[in-house]
Amino acid sequence: MSTTRLGDDADLIIRGGRIHTLDDAGTVVSAVAVSDGRIVATGDDAEALRAAEIVELDGRTAVPGINDAHLHAAWLGARWPHLFFSDTPPEHQPSGRLVTTASDRREALLHAWSLLAELGITSYTEPGIGPGEDDGETGCFGTAMLDTYVELHRAGAQTSRVTLLRLFGTIDGESTLADFERGIRTPAPATDPRWLAIPGVKIFADGIPPMATAWVCEPYPDGSTGHLLTRGDDPLTAFRTMIGLAATAGMQIAVHATGDRSIEEFLRVLESLPPAQGAPHYVVHGDLASPAQIARMREVGAGFAVQPLIAAHTQEWAGAQLGPERLASAWPLREMLASGALTTITSDAPIATPDWRLGLDASLSLLGADDAATRTALLRGMTADAATQDGASDWKGTLEPGKVADLTVLDEDPLQPGRGFTSLSVERTVVGGRTVFARA
Repeated sequence: MSTTRLGDDADLIIRGGRIHTLDDAGTVVSAVAVSDGRIVATGDDAEALRAAEIVELDGRTAVPGINDAHLHAAWLGARWPHLFFSDTPPEHQPSGRLVTTASDRREALLHAWSLLAELGITSYTEPGIGPGEDDGETGCFGTAMLDTYVELHRAGAQTSRVTLLRLFGTIDGESTLADFERGIRTPAPATDPRWLAIPGVKIFADGIPPMATAWVCEPYPDGSTGHLLTRGDDPLTAFRTMIGLAATAGMQIAVHATGDRSIEEFLRVLESLPPAQGAPHYVVHGDLASPAQIARMREVGAGFAVQPLIAAHTQEWAGAQLGPERLASAWPLREMLASGALTTITSDAPIATPDWRLGLDASLSLLGADDAATRTALLRGMTADAATQDGASDWKGTLEPGKVADLTVLDEDPLQPGRGFTSLSVERTVVGGRTVFARA
């Protein structure tokens, strides 16, 4: 893949390969032209221009920049290369305080951004940063990390676009209505939302099925059902009130909910509210969502952010708590995609690897299918649909004129069935028309 410098009709032209725009029509073009960070022409119109810089694909394939819509970048950068699902023994996993100083926090984010650029990831959602974690064990989720995000954002240091959700409880843990009310009254910092958007909040409803902490309708083998993580005299009323308060304030709401009972309670509140304006509300995980709940989520304009790779890692473990019948219907990715409900494919890194190629291969395995239509739907779950989850589909997520020039260049066509996504090589990552990674 070569780069040359010529004229000045555009800043950049990428040409000479297959470019999947992933627009609604599935348009494939041979070139895109970029000015001021935006796509200004595609196909023959782009080929006719002169540009200050030309990147020749030499037969490679470009797709919209990958958007991991649920990835803990600060935590990932502080832990890397250690993942929770890995071959590293527990005694060798990092623990305790991972970042302490402002320098530590900057280094963690810069490390994460460098890693993501190498993987072709141009956008992600940081799902939960805020005062509830100011005394947290790792130091990766508190107000100081939010301040570091803003500092680096204002310094123009980002190589990834970020959607950040604020957290007014503890990560993977409890929250109170009083803390939540206090938190949402605090204004978010002023930022350029095309680089650092702070549209809403993350709420933890329950735990996970393998630990029998997902809140479920049908009891686990020990007779328990899990429970809500909100605290107070009436946790359910507190949970419902949190959702109502955030929605009334115009905030996007992402609820960590794995059990069918927690999903049901979130749905009931959404069904009583006007449709979201801007970024849609969504369930994170949705492991035990029923077909009826999936259909209702679509009806209210809400969605799911799912992690097929985590399903692959935990399926056997969860089976001991769910039994064979419930296990067979868990992680209903096929039903989500078929329903038309907004569905994004995410990693939850550093729980699992941020390498989206492994996540998409796990998706193919979960679906039991490998064809061009399935691959397109999955790749849209990490591009166009992820942009919709961000409330940003009008300016990113596909390679159309007027949208930002965020691209991932691969050595081969990811929509061609018969080869694993993991066999693809990321050759170049472009964010806003600027190359942030190029393989030597």
